[in-house]
Amino acid sequence: MVVFTAGCTDTGSDNATVEILYTGAGTMPGLLATGQIDGYINWQPFVAVALEGDIGKVISYSQDLPPKGTWTNHTCCVFGANSKALENPEIAASLSALMILGNKYINDNPDNAAVLTADWLFSSQNMTYGNVTVSSIDVMKTSIPTIKFSSEVTESWMDSNQAFILSQRELGLVTSKLATTSADESAEILYDFGPYESAVLQVESGTFITPAATSTISIGYLPSDHHAPLFVLLKDWEYFKDTYNCYLKPVTEKTGKITDAELYTNGQKIADVKLVEGTGGPQLMTLLQQNAIQYALAGTPPFISAVDKSTGDMSLKILSPIMLEGSGLVASVSSPANDWNSFVSWVKSRSAEGKNVVLGDPQLGSIQDVQLKAALESAGIVYVVKSA
Repeated sequence: MVVFTAGCTDTGSDNATVEILYTGAGTMPGLLATGQIDGYINWQPFVAVALEGDIGKVISYSQDLPPKGTWTNHTCCVFGANSKALENPEIAASLSALMILGNKYINDNPDNAAVLTADWLFSSQNMTYGNVTVSSIDVMKTSIPTIKFSSEVTESWMDSNQAFILSQRELGLVTSKLATTSADESAEILYDFGPYESAVLQVESGTFITPAATSTISIGYLPSDHHAPLFVLLKDWEYFKDTYNCYLKPVTEKTGKITDAELYTNGQKIADVKLVEGTGGPQLMTLLQQNAIQYALAGTPPFISAVDKSTGDMSLKILSPIMLEGSGLVASVSSPANDWNSFVSWVKSRSAEGKNVVLGDPQLGSIQDVQLKAALESAGIVYVVKSA
């Protein structure tokens, strides 16, 4: 994988240039609908929002962005824990098994998973961005099939994580524990696959270990369909009870997100479970380090950053992936671009006219940010940061 620098500067009027506007993921559809940006790179479901709202079209899903082959099965969100949680590896294994089963459910029942996810995230209500209103269920049905829901630990997934570490070094964002590590050394610091390996054996055998009961555990997550494995586990908990007898049961069944549940294995209650919705990956990492939560579903970048800079006795570990890919580059519906090549031509013609294309980007150093800059560099396009 090519490692890219933190930015480029315009070296002359002949250069095709894109202006990058760093802005919140949820604000991008509204900015596109009102013509304040010309497109954006973002994670789902905001790619699907552009399609369902008829405000944008997909230039490329993330796995197909150039350089060719770089982003196939690229890392995205993971399931992780702090060292306090890992003092009880059997519960960690039970939760890891549930993440595997949640992914299996989504892959076997994508339409129902979309409905359940729309229920959790939006209470199945419409989503509104300025004058654009879209059905949350329709958005989820468009989004879910574009995400690879997998908990499998593979060599290519680990290579993708290491490549991302290299890009973060180049950006100056990884500067401590992972600043000079080899791939093997990074893996030793970053992962604990013990619970995942136990979970795989339990799922394959259909026999689940009953952990010793404990009091309360807390799981953090983000309001994104990338975390749908958790949502379907709770929204269709009776399926998992009847099929596996390993399940998360809501204390109160209701429309919308669930905050309180119970973990059961083999008919026995193991723990009370708090579900904590975060505002972003970095916040969830802080909660893990404070032991306010013990487990989290979050992106690979915040885990890497938190592990790199962690101090004290509370360490963090990635246990397994929960999904891959799941992002895309969108352009306005009025643009002449329909694929990567026509997008490049559009950027060049706009620059020649003195009106650079402006693209929304969720965050410096995010997976999407690195992907966008890599693609632009591959086409010889300069990028500059636009002031908000």
